[in-house]
Amino acid sequence: MEDSHTREPGESRLQEVIGRVAPLAQAAQIEARRRQDQLTKPPGSLGRLERLAIHLAGITGEARPHLEHKVVIVAAGDHGVTAEGVSAYPSEVTGQMVRNFASGGAAINVLARRAGARVVVVDVGVAEALPPELPIVHRKVAPGTANMALGPAMTHAQMLHTIAVGLDVVDAEFALGVDVICLGEMGIGNTTAASAIVASLTRSAVADVTGRGTGIDDAAWQHKVEIIEQALRVNRPDRRDALDVLAKVGGLEIAALVGVILGGAARRVPLIVDGFITTAAALVAVALCPAAQSYLIAAHRSVERGHAAALEHLELEPLLMLDMRLGEGTGAALALPIVDAALALLDEMATFEDAGISGATSPAVVADC
Repeated sequence: MEDSHTREPGESRLQEVIGRVAPLAQAAQIEARRRQDQLTKPPGSLGRLERLAIHLAGITGEARPHLEHKVVIVAAGDHGVTAEGVSAYPSEVTGQMVRNFASGGAAINVLARRAGARVVVVDVGVAEALPPELPIVHRKVAPGTANMALGPAMTHAQMLHTIAVGLDVVDAEFALGVDVICLGEMGIGNTTAASAIVASLTRSAVADVTGRGTGIDDAAWQHKVEIIEQALRVNRPDRRDALDVLAKVGGLEIAALVGVILGGAARRVPLIVDGFITTAAALVAVALCPAAQSYLIAAHRSVERGHAAALEHLELEPLLMLDMRLGEGTGAALALPIVDAALALLDEMATFEDAGISGATSPAVVADC
């Protein structure tokens, strides 16, 4: 990463965390693959479930992982660019939805309960002054970003501070024994920021990576594209410097998720990426730390136009395609039962020897798992 700015104190911590992100544990993967081939099934017959289990063995360093303690981290922040009319909903909805998360009434709460996961909501940039007694993590860096159509969304210091909040949240969850983290977000206007990030880091045309967000019509979509193009002209983010891109056209909740991703990868915690916005955060994190890519599991492919481009750039294959575009971590929560199933099969199935079943009489041809 090239420095196009004065080094801030928070960068030392960021670089230290990046330096702790290790390659996947090959010995655990080899042992998991060996066990897969001994289970009572033709080798490779469980397809992606086998590959997923082996991948998780590499992430955790355990040949037979168990991911019992699950958490969905939902970072929330508002966006100044909503003043340009890029969303079908007013910015007040961000704070209202945070209250809904806290009371357990949102889609992510329902799906997380079904998957046995806790929901941790982090206010890093909600414009509303939320009451301190609200049962969320109160770490507001600013009351939303500035309007990126007119200038940088964040200062460099704000961006580093917000990444550090994400690192702190992971540290706190790790102390509680977290085994897997689902990435979630809330922020009216954040598909606009995500599209700007994806366009910059994948070198895509803005129109090719801009969707309809909360459900805007054709005229509003065209206006949204024009606003993103304006933001990129005004700010001229350096595509070679992911931190510059994040500060100039990103969001506070996206910056927090960059910290969550890097902190989780440094602690060998699997990270389940949700939709378009969390994948934009993953693009930034992987640009900063290529080794973090191995710790990501793509839950689903959103109908947001830019999500496929972001996933392709990251070389991530989604587990599900359900035409979703809600965010909140909903797709990631839906992927948790698949993760559980993959690991249960690896751990609980009998081997041919255990079951007294004859193995194949000729070598099987299977795809690399």
